[in-house]
Amino acid sequence: MTDIEQQPETDDDLAARLAYEAGELLLALREQGEFSGRALGDEGDRRANALLMAALRDARPDDGILSEETRDTPERLGKRRVWIVDPVDGTREYGEGRPDWAVHVGLAVDGVASLGAVALPGMAGQRVLRSDQPLLRDPTTGRPRMVVSRSRPPVEADKAAAAIDAEIVPMGSAGAKAMAVVRGAAEIYLHSGGQHEWDSCAPVAVALGHGLHCSRLDGSPLRYNARDTYLPDLLICRPELAGPILDAIA
Repeated sequence: MTDIEQQPETDDDLAARLAYEAGELLLALREQGEFSGRALGDEGDRRANALLMAALRDARPDDGILSEETRDTPERLGKRRVWIVDPVDGTREYGEGRPDWAVHVGLAVDGVASLGAVALPGMAGQRVLRSDQPLLRDPTTGRPRMVVSRSRPPVEADKAAAAIDAEIVPMGSAGAKAMAVVRGAAEIYLHSGGQHEWDSCAPVAVALGHGLHCSRLDGSPLRYNARDTYLPDLLICRPELAGPILDAIA
């Protein structure tokens, strides 16, 4: 057995591998054509969740798990390390054949989004963005772009956009929007009106790993592994834009 084979899989590598594998499963399911629309989204959620839950329980049996698609229990509340996953972030977009959906695999340690991976299977070649492998971003030039929900754009977005002269760009899933900022395809992701921990844990971990600002809309830190998983709002943006945006919506 080689030295490489003897090395245990790191948390970062585990998160990235599982996000990728779930994404491949979801692409294959969609390409089969057996399901479509809402039925495809439901079946994708079910199969991807089964893959992630089994793999995490096998690889990290002592850690807690919180998944959108598995019944929550109080057991995770006593754990320092909790994996927080969303098997298909943007189920509607996935079912509609759109590209703006994602797979989230994040790890919260002591309530902080410490590491994670977000797969973007709808992108050509399926990209996986990781908290431990930051990308180099070009300096901001021109008008800032603010990605918001295409179905529920927040009222705060108009205030923030007016304050900094930002262009508002509707987009699908939370992961796709957050990763647009990470990839440099946008400068701001602003959301209010309802999310849960699985919607943002992995994207926030990746964004923090890339040096971006991440907070609630009142500027307070985002906390995870709470009894109530509701986490209704967040701001992910380039650090230099955080102050003007938070002031505008205060």
